[in-house]
Amino acid sequence: MDGNKRTNIKKGLKVKVVKKKDQRSGKLTEGTVKRILTNSANHPHGIKVMLESGTVGRVKEIIK
Repeated sequence: MDGNKRTNIKKGLKVKVVKKKDQRSGKLTEGTVKRILTNSANHPHGIKVMLESGTVGRVKEIIK
């Protein structure tokens, strides 16, 4: 599954995101999608989401 396509991301899905401050290191944060913040259908760096914890980041991995 591709984190760059909005159609692959749904509320309640487990994902790994990279936060803005962690972009250089590439550290991923795991959580559950609460809201989808990107309006466009695709984004080259990943769709921006808010996790249940309130963390905002771009989706890098979708956990099955």
